[in-house]
Amino acid sequence: MNTAERHRLIAQAVQEAGTATVGELAGLTGASEMTIRRDLDHLAAHGVLERFRGGARTLLLRGDEPPFALRAHEAVEAKRRIAAEVASLVRDGETVLLDSGTTCLEVARLLHGRQVTVMPLSLQAVALLADAPEPTRLLVPGGRPRPGEGALTGPLTLASLAALRFDTAVLGCCGLAAGDGLTAYDLDEASVKQAAIASARRIVAAADGSKLGRTAQAHVGPASLVHILVTDTTAPADETAALESSGITLRRV
Repeated sequence: MNTAERHRLIAQAVQEAGTATVGELAGLTGASEMTIRRDLDHLAAHGVLERFRGGARTLLLRGDEPPFALRAHEAVEAKRRIAAEVASLVRDGETVLLDSGTTCLEVARLLHGRQVTVMPLSLQAVALLADAPEPTRLLVPGGRPRPGEGALTGPLTLASLAALRFDTAVLGCCGLAAGDGLTAYDLDEASVKQAAIASARRIVAAADGSKLGRTAQAHVGPASLVHILVTDTTAPADETAALESSGITLRRV
């Protein structure tokens, strides 16, 4: 088990149980207690959990979004395959709106240096594209970054989206289900996604299989708003079939 897998297992165990001791986590992961203490210190520094003497307690409710630092280590290979497929859908000369999130950050890496105009909705992607050579053009929106996430939200972000029109909007998904549609973890993020959808001619959703069939708290809109869904082979067959029946073009990588 590598470090990222161990961190993910520890975070999941602490969130599900509410609290866990160093000894319990060492038994769960097979790591030494010294290693577990270092892991807990790292996860606490990134806001995943709270340390106490001899263990840790969760800071997340069951419906809360895991921190960006933790999500960045989840399904990495699948996200890279999804990003490669999404980037292949973008033609030279397009104006692209790029949502926040770990999968969209991988898309940003692949658009670096391409003949496209890109407006990212996260500080991480803005920083990544800031030194992109010509012919890449970077547009930087206004907004307030969410702490620990870098995702831009608020009235200035919405105003930036309302002022522009895009060929393609690439959306990350907190949840996408045929019944409940596209959902986000909070209302501010949902508002940004709604504005992104309204500003673009084509909506491409990028989501690994774990996001399909899941419903988060804030409703963005029906699944039929999405034109193309790019996901991976872990996506549940019943859910992908239902999404396809709503008119979405599915690409599984």
